[in-house]
Amino acid sequence: MAKNNPFLTAQKQIDLASKYLEIDHDLVEILKEPQRVVEVALPIRMDNGKIKIFRGFRSQHNNYRGPYKGGIRFHPDVNIDEIKALSVWMTFKCAAVGIPFGGAKGGIIVDPHKLSKAEKEKLTRAYVDKIFEFIGPYKDIPAPDVYTDGQIMSWILDEYNHISREHNPAVVTGKPVAVEGSLGRDTATSMGGVIVLDKLLKRIGIERDKASVAIQGFGNAGANVADILYHQGFKIVAVADSKGAIVSRNQIDPHALVEHKKKTGSVIGFESTRTVSTDEFLKLDVTVIIPAALENVFTAENADSVKAKVILELANGPSTIEADEIFHKKKILVIPDILANAGGVTVSYFEWAQNLSRDYWTLEKVESRLQEVMSSSFETIYEKSLQHSITMRVAAFVVAMERILSSINLRGNGN
Repeated sequence: MAKNNPFLTAQKQIDLASKYLEIDHDLVEILKEPQRVVEVALPIRMDNGKIKIFRGFRSQHNNYRGPYKGGIRFHPDVNIDEIKALSVWMTFKCAAVGIPFGGAKGGIIVDPHKLSKAEKEKLTRAYVDKIFEFIGPYKDIPAPDVYTDGQIMSWILDEYNHISREHNPAVVTGKPVAVEGSLGRDTATSMGGVIVLDKLLKRIGIERDKASVAIQGFGNAGANVADILYHQGFKIVAVADSKGAIVSRNQIDPHALVEHKKKTGSVIGFESTRTVSTDEFLKLDVTVIIPAALENVFTAENADSVKAKVILELANGPSTIEADEIFHKKKILVIPDILANAGGVTVSYFEWAQNLSRDYWTLEKVESRLQEVMSSSFETIYEKSLQHSITMRVAAFVVAMERILSSINLRGNGN
């Protein structure tokens, strides 16, 4: 197995949480494997007239608490273990915040930056065609993820409706508002993260204007969280993207940085900043560091060098098991991914509910409901961590597992 295999990490996290519950071991084993994994070949005629075969996946982990739910990513490093792990984390994420969904994840091995818009549309529609029988408003509801967006969700919606000969807006979430998406969905992941970060900082007595922040990843989630934090008075002093990292002695203006990245393709070279290595970036002496990109950022090799007081995991799976253990010993507080970035799936749930009811909410209502869900979820998980003297990640898994296993016990496992 590959080093830091994310699927093995997810399984170990389930085992760790199970120690704090009096449960049947066989039920724990049910949660360690997806119920279904689909792999498809996607032949696409490229703009040059040649056929190219892409590989796609959909992992459906568990649906005891509701339909499968999870994003679709387009990335050259997509692999089956990553997709299975992400589907596990989606199950636990939904349960941790009380959303009535199970977990799924999809992905296509592709560098979308090398595709034309027409080629991306063909690829998206081919993927929907191959997994059509496995998705639907009451089966499995996809959403955006790494390098996918509202446009791609719109193509998924259109292709699904074309094949089904029905109008089913609830088949996918993360759609633009113009095609029955929800207000507030584009910033929901970052907004949810800021809500729980604010709650934790109040618990440990750190004021916003005294909190310095480093953000690793400056795509949708990273840019949005920077914008929200900036307007709430936090001091953003470092930002990294796939090309490099920058540090400033002063506040970094995220709006100006977005414009700089649009012009240059990277955060590097932004005014009044210096460029640093990724290793140096992760070692910065800041209040909060926010991984907002991909998995396995923090490992056994670098975790001991981390100086931040708080880690807010907007990315999925940015910390390995070994890194978690080191953070716990160093008393670094980690707000785990299955809580920190659950704002996205929470507002996806709101979007799905609005699509089914044909009753669309105001932005004020969406944000108010998001605040309620994230705040109450934080309190439940934080109190559980204090009760057992465990990390918030283990506490989040314990809370989620209690809810999932309760559903399994009440429904039966089909045997």
